[in-house]
Amino acid sequence: MIIQQLFEPNSSSFCYLVADQQQGKALLIDPVKEQLDHYLQLLQQHRLTLVASIDTHVHADHITALGDLREYTGCETIIGHPSTMSCADRQVQHNDIIQCGDINLHAIYTPGHTEDSYCFYIDEDEGYLFTGDTLLINGTGRTDFQQGSSQALYHSLFDKILSLPDSTTVYPGHDYKGQQCSTIAKERVNNPRLQVSNWQELAQILDQLNLPRPQLMDIAVPANQSCGNALTAD
Repeated sequence: MIIQQLFEPNSSSFCYLVADQQQGKALLIDPVKEQLDHYLQLLQQHRLTLVASIDTHVHADHITALGDLREYTGCETIIGHPSTMSCADRQVQHNDIIQCGDINLHAIYTPGHTEDSYCFYIDEDEGYLFTGDTLLINGTGRTDFQQGSSQALYHSLFDKILSLPDSTTVYPGHDYKGQQCSTIAKERVNNPRLQVSNWQELAQILDQLNLPRPQLMDIAVPANQSCGNALTAD
């Protein structure tokens, strides 16, 4: 199995190439439109067929490459239910499995950052979890737009993510401090947003962040609802 982490610097976003090299089949999780050529080169380099491209949620800070990848490779495009990305070929639900050769990617519904946020888990070796913006290294996603909810995020973190084995590798959707991955055990101990006893305490932390509105939000969200195909005026 190949897991390759790909960094997009403008939005500090991670995309993940996951592949069954023996069968020559691959997935891309959270691909960024600006990196399309790089993804296509990687697939060619590793002699891989892209079977699916997946977004963990409708992003507000970059434009997805889902539509472009479907056009160039014929892959299936996947988002989690419920989602406003009606252009996707499939909307998975909690506990659904996305197959890539002998790799099974388990969908875990983790609302909170957005209403349609999902994490994806591979139950091999010591476990691999792709957390999108739900759980970041020593942080979490914000909850102040796109039907976000601190209460929902709390339950996603404590009832679902932290129920996975401590040895599970955490692959986040973003990094702003030069960190690439973590584990459930490390986040349980070191992540300040996991040192709370109820959702109200988490909400208080998030409410005090005073984060600026994402610069591309008004462009990215409608474009991503169309699988990355931005609407342009004549």
